[in-house]
Amino acid sequence: MSLVSESEVGLAASGASPSDYVALLKPRVMSLVVFTAVAGILLAPHPVHPVLGLISLLAIAVGAGASGALNMWYDADIDRLMARTAGRPIPAGRMSGGEALAFGLVLSCFSVLTLGLAANWLAAGLLAFTIFYYVVVYTMWLKRSTPQNIVVGGAAGALPPMVGYAAATGSLSLSSLVLFAIIFVWTPPHFWSLALVKSRDYGRAGIPMAPNVWGPDATRTQILAYSLVLAPVGLLPWILGFAGPAYGVVAALGGAGMIFGCLAVFRIREGDRAKRIAMRNFGFSILYLFALFAVLVVERLIAIWTGALL
Repeated sequence: MSLVSESEVGLAASGASPSDYVALLKPRVMSLVVFTAVAGILLAPHPVHPVLGLISLLAIAVGAGASGALNMWYDADIDRLMARTAGRPIPAGRMSGGEALAFGLVLSCFSVLTLGLAANWLAAGLLAFTIFYYVVVYTMWLKRSTPQNIVVGGAAGALPPMVGYAAATGSLSLSSLVLFAIIFVWTPPHFWSLALVKSRDYGRAGIPMAPNVWGPDATRTQILAYSLVLAPVGLLPWILGFAGPAYGVVAALGGAGMIFGCLAVFRIREGDRAKRIAMRNFGFSILYLFALFAVLVVERLIAIWTGALL
């Protein structure tokens, strides 16, 4: 276990500010979780009461924040060694590990209980499993033991649409599983593009990311291979009939863009240009996923407003 002592991280509990607690929640990750959970809720065959939907989203968001806090608590030792994470509250000495642990545990319990009482216990159980998977399976085990950490661990980030659908319906469906599959297959080419640029950071921290274990060239091959799978998987909502033609167009164009970007990463392997292309692919992958879910959400909202789901 990688617990960091108070003396290693610096300042005492009183040094933490409200902004440090916000940082523990990983707001950018939380926003993606909420956005994909909204899509899961809107996939319900009948409209969800707005109050129930908002409470469910709040619980899911808090659960995502709890996962982030517990991740930062456990990873404080390696966060201190990487440039992009050294400024986080614990390694920077603004907060103790015990504070982050307590904060994360309280939020975890609150989010699961709230979702169970407000929606149903299937959704609450899925949320609890998501937190457990991210913190225990990914953070404590996979991240430090295998270059497949992002692949297997990516399931945690892919679960929110299923949690949202379960909150709205008390069940699961093929459509929610398809959204899970899209995020799951999207995660490796997305994150490995960043890992190609930050491989020295990961190497310094001793994290077995793909470029450090398999080598950059093998990682580029994997990135391209996953993009070839992602493009058709991204079309499944339209193919299966729970997304409309606008989604189909965006998914087709976005999937082609992902393949094109990953092919560029595969072909350009040396120098600063290779890093720029990898970072560009990382950024485009975020835009791609956002566009897919944004169009899906808009289509479902239009269907609700026009009475098609009533």
